[in-house]
Amino acid sequence: MVLDPQGAAVKNSLKALGYEDVSQVRVGKYIELTIEAPGREDASARVDEMSRRLLSNPVIEDFSYTLEEAGV
Repeated sequence: MVLDPQGAAVKNSLKALGYEDVSQVRVGKYIELTIEAPGREDASARVDEMSRRLLSNPVIEDFSYTLEEAGV
């Protein structure tokens, strides 16, 4: 496993913002999150909110995301 200090910092920041459902964050050319949500719509809403609040800089970045079931 490769150490990812930026991923750890983002994970800690998300938890500080109240996103306790995030269990993993990896940052590279893209950000990969593993979260638990009751359904696809809830997961999509959470990822969109997290992206707008912390994970992207709207001045210089756009973001998009895809959802996958765990283990797929």
